[in-house]
Amino acid sequence: MQARIYSPAKTAMQSGKNKTGEWVLEYEAQSARKVETMMGYTSSSDMNSQIKLKFSSLEAAKNYCEKNKIAYQVFKPHQQRRRQVAYAENFSFYRSLPWTH
Repeated sequence: MQARIYSPAKTAMQSGKNKTGEWVLEYEAQSARKVETMMGYTSSSDMNSQIKLKFSSLEAAKNYCEKNKIAYQVFKPHQQRRRQVAYAENFSFYRSLPWTH
């Protein structure tokens, strides 16, 4: 059984970086999901797909996997590239695009 270790991204409703430093361990799906015909729910016979363990650090998650002999794969988080923009740049004389309304 293979496990994935990753750090979840912040939600769309989140502006700060609180609760983004934790690491999550999830098991890979062993069987395909099935759609129930009457209600339309998706289900699986794999009980490990319901397990989600949270760790405070990557090392703790790796140690857990090695201690319990679980094969794992680590997915590093992508760093957000964002340019800091000041409000005054909207009215700059050297603005590359003209100000239009």
